[in-house]
Parts: sequence; structure tokens; C-alpha cells
Amino acid sequence: MHDDSTRTAYGLDAEQRVIDGLYGRLDDLRGETERRLAEVRKSGPSGSPQNRSERDAFATLYEDRIMQLDAVEDRLCFGRLDLADGDRLYVGRIGLSDEAHAPLLTDWRAPAARAFYSATAANPSGVVNRRHLTTRGRVVTAVEDDVLDVAALREAGLDDTLAGEGALLAALDARRTGRMGDIVATIQAEQDAVIRADLDGALVVQGGPGTGKTAVALHRAAFLLYHHREQLERRGVLLIGPSAQFLRYIDHVLPSLGETGAVSTTLAGLVPGVRIGAVERDDVASVKGRTIMSRVIKNAVRERQRLPREDQEVSIDGRTVVIRRSDIREAQSKARREGKPHNEARASFAKEMIGRLTAQLVEQLDHHLDNDERFELERDVRDSKTIRIALNLCWLPITPVQFIRDLLSKPHLLDHAARSLSAHDRALLIRPSHAPMTEADIPLLDEAADLLGDMPSNAPRAATGASEEEIEYAREVLSTFDTDGMVSAEDLAERMRGSTSRMTLAERAASDRTWTYGHVVVDEAQELSPMAWRMLLRRCPTRSFTIVGDVAQVTSAAGTQWWPETMDPLFGPSWHLRELTVSYRIPAQVAQVAQSFAKAAALPVSELSAAREVDDAVALTTADAPVAARTAARLAGEHAARMADSEGGLVAIIAPQDSLGAVREGLAQHAAAADVTVCTPLESKGLEFDVVVVLDPAAIAARPGDLYVALTRPTQRLEIVHTGRLPAGL
Repeated sequence: MHDDSTRTAYGLDAEQRVIDGLYGRLDDLRGETERRLAEVRKSGPSGSPQNRSERDAFATLYEDRIMQLDAVEDRLCFGRLDLADGDRLYVGRIGLSDEAHAPLLTDWRAPAARAFYSATAANPSGVVNRRHLTTRGRVVTAVEDDVLDVAALREAGLDDTLAGEGALLAALDARRTGRMGDIVATIQAEQDAVIRADLDGALVVQGGPGTGKTAVALHRAAFLLYHHREQLERRGVLLIGPSAQFLRYIDHVLPSLGETGAVSTTLAGLVPGVRIGAVERDDVASVKGRTIMSRVIKNAVRERQRLPREDQEVSIDGRTVVIRRSDIREAQSKARREGKPHNEARASFAKEMIGRLTAQLVEQLDHHLDNDERFELERDVRDSKTIRIALNLCWLPITPVQFIRDLLSKPHLLDHAARSLSAHDRALLIRPSHAPMTEADIPLLDEAADLLGDMPSNAPRAATGASEEEIEYAREVLSTFDTDGMVSAEDLAERMRGSTSRMTLAERAASDRTWTYGHVVVDEAQELSPMAWRMLLRRCPTRSFTIVGDVAQVTSAAGTQWWPETMDPLFGPSWHLRELTVSYRIPAQVAQVAQSFAKAAALPVSELSAAREVDDAVALTTADAPVAARTAARLAGEHAARMADSEGGLVAIIAPQDSLGAVREGLAQHAAAADVTVCTPLESKGLEFDVVVVLDPAAIAARPGDLYVALTRPTQRLEIVHTGRLPAGL
């Protein structure tokens, strides 16, 4: 803590008064919103259904507003701009104005705040000083200044209150806490250019470890939701992460920026009800990831629409009808022309066939039938068990899961549908019908679901989005309430549509497999197969994407090692590449070790320069194979114990899959074992730790991308435990 004289000299007391005022205004807004919510609830359930709907809509909107105000409690304000014209601008998570609508705090995404990230000494953009405010709770604990125009600063008399060594390096040395600290206050110009790039087309962000790709992607999502709200508020933003652990790691970033219009999930999360129960072999995953599998699945769906070998006679109440092959062929063709998915088109096929069979019965009668009599005959045809079985054999509804299980477990089905694959590749795909689903199956399931559609028993989805008439009515309702602009007509109209529309956008989108988004953010994108990309393109017809990754860190056999190879077929000329070249998180020595190995292994590494040095950041320990796991556990336990006695932090052991058990046994002997994460390289992707112990790098290097990932997880120290064998480059 600073003493009183230090706080005065560095201007902490003055900044504290500003922060107090901002939090006071935040509390006032919370109180006012809570008061209005209480008034709405107090009115009770009386009145017409329309009046009750209006009250419910307002109540929900006020609840949402309270949640938004609560979400920005931490680090409400984090920066200040001193401008050449004498103005002073405070920057924070949301915009705040006083009761007279004079601005108090500028939202970090607003154009006026751009200079907080993009101004440099060479191009100050009218900024003489940029101040970073560090707070703990509601208390200002430090201020740090970046002087961009010394002459103007002295002329303004502000040069005697400067403080700090720069917010960036302070943030870099901060311990990990298990969640991604948002980097709003330390985003640099290179990252800012990515965050604020145009919405249209696909933006690919290539960057080495520690360059802030994930943080940039998250802030870009918030920026787009803020600046393109009209385009995105109806459809939302989809964020795809590599694992559930990774999503938990970043799950607070967007809400902390005041945004709730984003859905974050893994690829598997886009196909509800499917559980991943196994890891696919590389050679099998490679085949499943090829685009040709979409043709295989389409062929297999078509094979579900079968033609019998011969006509079939059926007796109905003593009269005979014939299920003719020619009728089935024509009914199937007619149903296909409607363009509906297989399961939904089945109803059209069945209706056409029942009509044709009913017509045969009518022809056998010697008198004219009225409507009731014809309906009775049609019901007799529909109720015939023999006819139902025959029509189901010709066009049977099926779930995507059962469809994929059948396709991959029955060689005769696969041989017929996958003639374009070699016999060797088809043999790789065959597995028992009870085999668990894998990550590589997800795009196949989604492709099948798109072609099959819902089962006939499923109820149709409720329509989403308020009509113009509903929005206009909402405007009239708003005119009778004092809302101070807190509620828009569009939001109120959505809330008044009923229980379905009261779901948040994220809830509605997450519950609907066919939902299409306004923008998609993909992290660790180098891991996606061509089939996975088809899955995502279906969810964003406008092809508006932010794609972040590092081709040197690819671990999937079906992934990307060169962006043009993947992006050109998907986006044509509408994609462009940006690179992040500065690693803010990884010590220079760690970066040198990782880059040296990657180049020796011929990985497609990007140029990477580290922003900081850390003493003794890399250490190598040799251990005999029988005790290597215990050695790694001992080192990790010692680091965890030291951190527990000081500022805290995270320690991880990254090891081959078959060594995890021995590592956990070794950790059981250490008091700090509970504070150590044990994982494989794949499980560590996208995560960061203060200290990382890499066990048996030679074994991990069987897949070079895995070792590169493992080596680049630490922010303070890398411990390498080996048995005398080291891969080239280490």
C-alpha cells in the first residue's frame, strides 16, 4: 500500500475521488433500476393478459440491466487520456453519464476510446499522456503513465504527477489465477488493429504462443457486438473453443465487458445430446475430417430412400391394392423436389403413397364417394400395418446418431456410400455399432442432422424475432413509461412475445441446432478439419468470422498447417490474414527454447519476439526412467509450496498420456499436490501457468506440435525433466 505522501505525489488520491464518483453513479443506476423493478413487481398479476405481458417484459429487462451493472463492478474504470486540447477522458468497461447526461466514463469500445489502445509516441493521435489505473475492489492501488507528447505535457503542467513503469509489464508479471484476466487495459496497437477490423469476411489472426490471440478474439467479439449491434443483436456471436476446460477458463471475459449476446461452446456442444467417449486414432480422424465425407453421408442418406425389388399386394377389408415400384419411385421423386430434409420429406412421400393407394380402392367401387367415405378409405390405408411397414422400408426416419452408427458399423452400407474412398480408408472407418462417439464424429453427426432433419414427432421450432407491428406497439407502450432510454422498443417487443422470447439470445441460440449467427469467433482454429469448417459455415451464412490460431501448434491429424490451403476453398478472396508477433506472456528464454525446437522439427512457426526477460526461466533435469515421474512431481510440488507461501500461482505437469498415473502417484507424497494441474499437451492447449514441468519431451515429440504446445504454456518458469534423450533443438 502507498503512504499518504506517495498517494498525493502520484495523484492516487485525486484518481480515488474520480473512481468514488463513478462507483457512486453506478450504485445510483442500480438503485434506480431496482426501484423500477420493484414497482413493476408491485403491480401484481392483475389486468388483461396484454398488460401482464408488458409488466413481465419490463421486469425481465430491468433484471437484465441489473445483471449488466453488476457484471462491471470489477475494474469499472481502468484508464485516463489527457488530450492535447486540454480535455480528459476516463475509459472503462461501460459508458456512464451523470443525471444531466454529461459523460463521466467512456466505454472502451467507443470510437473516442480508440486512442487508449492505438496511440503511440510516433502517432499520438492528440494524446499527451495515457494513464493506466490499477484498482483492487473500489480502491485505486497504482497509476502508471505512458507519455506520448512530452512538450505538450509540460505545457499543460502535468509532468510532475507521472508514475509507474507501464501497465503492460506490470500485467505481464502478474501471477496466473486460473481464469484469463481480460487485457482491456494493456491491449497494444497490434492487437487493437485486429479487434477493430471490419466485420465483413473472414479475419484470420495468426500468432505464436503468448501473443494474446484468445484475449484479442474475445475483445473483438465484444467490440463487434457493441459497434454492429443492429446486425448482430438478432443473431448473436458464436465463440468456439477447443475444450470445456478452456471455456471455463475464459467464461467471465465477455460478461465482464457487459455483453451477453454471445454463445461459447465447443464443436461438440453444437450437437445437443451427444457424449464424447473416446479419442480417435490419427489415421481415422484424418479420413473423417476430409470434405469427401460430406458426399459419403449424402449418398448414405439417399440410400435410406429405397425402392423395393418388386410390387407388393396388400389386402384391405377384402380388397387388394398394389404397392407399385413405379408409384414409389414417383412419390420419392416428388418428395425430394420439395427440398426438405429426409425425415421431414418422409411425410410428403407417405402422403403421396397413401393418396395413390386410396385411389386404387376408389376405382374398385361402383359408386361415387362423398368426402366422408373417401376419408374412411384413406384412414383404412393409413392404419394398415402392412402398408406402414412397406412405406417405412422405402423411407424410414432415423436419428443422426443411429444413422452414423449404422453407416460406420455395416460394411455393406459404407461400401455403397463411400465408393470414392479407398478400400483401406473404408476399413479404417468400420467399428462396432456400440463404439462410443469421438470428437471426429461430431462434424459427421452435424452433416447427417442437416440432411436428415428433425424426427417426425418433434414439434416445430417457435418463430423468433419480433415483427414490425410488435415493435411499433412496444414503442407506444414505452411512451407511457418513464424508462430514461434504459429499454429499447425491440427488446421490449421480444420480451412481450411470451415465454420463449423471454429466453436470452444466448439461451435461444444454444437450444436450437439450426440457429445461424451474425458472427463466429473460432479459437485454436488450426485444429479444425475441413468437415468441421463445413459445420461452422452452416451456422454463419454471411461468412463473417474471426479465426485465431497458430499453425505451428496443430495437434489434429486433420488440422491446418498452412492457412491458404484451408481458407481459400472456404472463403475465396473474402479472407485476409493478420499476424501477432509480440509474445507478452512467455519469457524470452522459454520462447527461444520453444522456437529452437519448432524450427528443428520443421514446424511452420511464426516470427516471435518476447516482450520480457525472466531470470532462470528454463531448467533441465535428468532422471532415470523409473523415477522421472516422481522427479517431475517433486519439482512441481516444490514450486506449488513456494507459491502458496507468497503470492500464489498455478503449476502444471504436462506429460504423455501413459505417464499421468505415475505422476499423480508421485504428487500424492507432496502437501501442495492439490495445487498442481496434471494434463496432456492436448488438454493444456489455450491455457497458461506460472510454472510448467514438461515430462519426457522425447516421448511427447512423437507429435512435434504437442511438444511445442507444452513448452509454451509457462509465464514464469519452464522445467524440463528428461531421461537423457532430448529432441533436436532442445
